Amino acid sequence: MSEMTAKILEESLEKFVIVRLRVGKKLRGKLKGFDQHLNLLLEETADITNAEKARKLGTIILRGDNVIIISPSPR
Repeated sequence: MSEMTAKILEESLEKFVIVRLRVGKKLRGKLKGFDQHLNLLLEETADITNAEKARKLGTIILRGDNVIIISPSPR
């Protein structure tokens, strides 16, 4: 992971982010932690792949090799 990536993720700690996964899912949650492999710890997570049927997931750990994009979430 580059220094710039780490800096951006550090600035996103305790904020809501949207994460797109390889399997086509889109999740929104509060970023609580990450490591050099881009493994993510998210709290208050929801699966927002289908906006009409958002599903609460709670606290989850995402393996970094499943993550495609991480972006800020308007919330």
